[in-house]
Amino acid sequence: MTNFKTLTLGAILLSGSALSAQAEELHFIMCGGEVRAADQAVIDEFTASHEGVTVNMEAVPWGTCQDKSMQLAAAGDPPSIAYMGSRTLRQLANNDLIVPVTFTPEQEAAYQPGVLSTVTVGGQYWGIPHAFSTKALYINCDVVEAAGAECKAPETWEDLIALAKTVTDNTDAAGIGIAGKDFDNTMHMFLDFLYSNGGEVFDADGNPALDSQATRETLQLYADLLPYMEAGPTEWERDAMKDLFNDGQIAMYVTGPWGKGQHNAEIHQLIAPIPHGPSGPSGTILITDSIAVFKGTGHEDLAIELAKALTSGAAQYDLDSSWGLTPILQYENLGVADPYYTHDDWPVFVAGISTGGPEPLVEDFKALQAVFTNMVQGIMLADGTVDDLVTTAGEELAAVR
Repeated sequence: MTNFKTLTLGAILLSGSALSAQAEELHFIMCGGEVRAADQAVIDEFTASHEGVTVNMEAVPWGTCQDKSMQLAAAGDPPSIAYMGSRTLRQLANNDLIVPVTFTPEQEAAYQPGVLSTVTVGGQYWGIPHAFSTKALYINCDVVEAAGAECKAPETWEDLIALAKTVTDNTDAAGIGIAGKDFDNTMHMFLDFLYSNGGEVFDADGNPALDSQATRETLQLYADLLPYMEAGPTEWERDAMKDLFNDGQIAMYVTGPWGKGQHNAEIHQLIAPIPHGPSGPSGTILITDSIAVFKGTGHEDLAIELAKALTSGAAQYDLDSSWGLTPILQYENLGVADPYYTHDDWPVFVAGISTGGPEPLVEDFKALQAVFTNMVQGIMLADGTVDDLVTTAGEELAAVR
């Protein structure tokens, strides 16, 4: 059994507040519609270690979960704790509905680079990351080889364009699938490429930074790839592309580590880093879901204690490894001699973390999504030049908060 250098789960549960002798119920909303076994084990141990404390778990589907948590809090009946997308934290914090979270320097250092930036608003942490994903380029080698090309990872955008062209010119398949639908992962996919070109959405001081040369180069990449994309790219969102990939209708697309399990077993596939642009190294968007502790319940400290137990050391490793998540902590520095993400294709998903960038934290996420959708669809539908579309996107972003 691995001996974690950080506090063991038992130590976490017994430290901090004294064991409760008073009956208290924590209302825990879990977005996603299920409570995973790794989390349930921690919750069971927590309640066993705290006399009189119960945890009322309410698993709610993603479609309604985040709105429900916010509405309860706004109505004065907040849940104690909720697992939800980190994108919601700015809105919750700005409306004084959740409490800030603190980490020791040792706890901060345990996270993978950039992870804590996904929960940071105004210089404070507002959630504890509990699920993490990065992206990579999936290549259907059967399609590529049918086009007469060698199935190898394209390192640069020029390589990517050339490979997509070869497939389109020599097979019935499209060279690459690119998301263009009015959907959040259209923005996410664009950011995968922007972060692989040294770009950013907001700078370190929180100022809009989208109107840049790096963004223009990224949108030009989309223009260059357009002849080799799937038909009608504005009608496609990323997760639907697995069917095109499985049917051999596209040779490449970008998605997360879950993609491998969604693809037909007989496909010879290559998983590669996202190719880099002319202005930066290969990167990826960093997306987390987090545990937020709501304000006004009277047992915020107890809720934070449970949140820390769920997200620390062995408990978090159990969730990451059993769920197939990109590692949220640097477990090799915490006493894990042979972590799961050093095997198979996992190093590809880990490699881009240090050069990746966060899903931007704004209060009006729909408005942010529209900035990217308008820009991407504009180039796909020939509704403007690269320069004009990026200039407009920069102006639109300045109005988003």
